[in-house]
Amino acid sequence: MKIVITGSLGHIGKPLTTNLIQNGHQVTVITSKAERQPAIESMGAKAAVGTFFDLEFLTSTFTGADVVYLMEAWEGIGSIFDKNVDFVAAFNQIGNNYKTAVEQSGVKRVVHLSSIGAHTDQGTGSLYLHNQVEGILGGLPNDVSIKFIRPVGFYSNLYRNLDAIRNQHAIVSTYGGDQKEPWVAAEDIAETITEEMEKPFEGRTVHYVVSDEVSPNEIAQILGEAIGEPELKWIVISQEQMLSGMLAAGMNEWIANGFIAMQAAQGSGSLYEDLYRHKPAFGKTKFRDFAKEFAQVYHQQIK
Repeated sequence: MKIVITGSLGHIGKPLTTNLIQNGHQVTVITSKAERQPAIESMGAKAAVGTFFDLEFLTSTFTGADVVYLMEAWEGIGSIFDKNVDFVAAFNQIGNNYKTAVEQSGVKRVVHLSSIGAHTDQGTGSLYLHNQVEGILGGLPNDVSIKFIRPVGFYSNLYRNLDAIRNQHAIVSTYGGDQKEPWVAAEDIAETITEEMEKPFEGRTVHYVVSDEVSPNEIAQILGEAIGEPELKWIVISQEQMLSGMLAAGMNEWIANGFIAMQAAQGSGSLYEDLYRHKPAFGKTKFRDFAKEFAQVYHQQIK
């Protein structure tokens, strides 16, 4: 099949591209940076340089594709430390551009990388934007089949805690404890997307992706053992403390408030209500597998 991938060679795009090429598909990878073209072509894919804000470019690139993979990259919109970025407007524009490009190009099969929490527009913080984009794409004609992929939190998100681990010997959050929480590896998301692209498409379907379940305290214990710091703890602070710290660091106010609301939904478990009504089989990559990778990154940075 001819498949177009948005999102360049990121955490998901790279293994996804590898999987699809190995399976004999013709892959075009959209990237906003021309310097990534050699890396894309070295994998056996075609590079299309442009942005998801360019409707004409998207339509032209999608034309002739059997399947398109759509994702919204936060970093492609702007820095979360830029106080002037309007993430709500940007997500809506991207969603509408995707919808129009799919319509105008004639593509009939779409895989959309959405997110946990996209089942509702209430109580999920900034994740509600994925609900908005799902709604926009849901307005496509009925003859366009869509598979909405909803992963939970990425293992790789824990790299954001490297400085706190190094300086405070702690992971700091507004929730914690022994309640298990679902996590996912990017490789398992790529595997799920590959499988769903190669299966029949029919109507609109939702696919959650989970690799493992682990509690905050278990995360601290497992990562602490992996990096050789068994005293590592998961520490809970108030929402007010967390918000104050993020704003003091210069974070976009909308993003900061959305993060606080998202963590509240994680802590209460409400973020996962729909997931547990449709609980999928777990992926291959377990948290202890990721901990080995985390330890390598941690020790490389302190050399």
